[in-house]
Amino acid sequence: MQHFFVDASQVSEETIRIEGSDVNHMKNVLRMRIGEEVTVSDGQGKEYLCQVRDFEEEQVQLKIVETKASDTELPSKIYLFQGLPKQEKMELIVQKCVELGIYAVVPVSMKRCVVKLDAKKGAKKVERWNTIAASAAKQSGRGIVPEVTSVKTYKEALEMAKDLDVVLVPYECAEGIDHTKKLIQSIKPGQSVGIFIGPEGGFDPDEIALACETGGQVITLGKRILRTETAGLALLSVLMFQLEQVTY
Repeated sequence: MQHFFVDASQVSEETIRIEGSDVNHMKNVLRMRIGEEVTVSDGQGKEYLCQVRDFEEEQVQLKIVETKASDTELPSKIYLFQGLPKQEKMELIVQKCVELGIYAVVPVSMKRCVVKLDAKKGAKKVERWNTIAASAAKQSGRGIVPEVTSVKTYKEALEMAKDLDVVLVPYECAEGIDHTKKLIQSIKPGQSVGIFIGPEGGFDPDEIALACETGGQVITLGKRILRTETAGLALLSVLMFQLEQVTY
């Protein structure tokens, strides 16, 4: 069944308006018909089962059949603070993290980042990443569209993370898998979690020290060194199963 996102303002008591590019997609790509069923999320935790009622020139009218709370979100908000990678790796990271349940992605400029984005290029990249996030949210049946924020400096990212309950910093020089396991198992549903991932060149030692000073907890992801596009996905997968096993 096709899945769409709308703003809450497009939802009334009995109907929902589909607007923008989704109108053309429904009419000319999916070739949907009157009476066909779709699911719609308002981005605020509500999900609607609807039937197509009418096709108009600039909108599609849907009839609400059933309303329920979205059950596809993780019980904790997880933020990925991702060191800017080279080439198109960030697109893969955004897409897969959204599928796995990330709440927000924060691109971070770090000392060993090869990629340097000025304000104009950064804004275009962020727009592209948010488009990918929206597409992945539709595909995976998410109840929200996770935001990809503007590019932050490392200090700005650490400042954002201060408000989170747990901040995890996977580091290739870290040891103690038992400590890592116990720490992850101690995270409870409802706690907010930040994950800091370094770029291809890894973290600078000064960045690790600063993360620890501001409450970050250095962990290991095992004996193998993971690529920057793999590390966050690996940890997010573990957290997904840890958090959902309590509530599923």
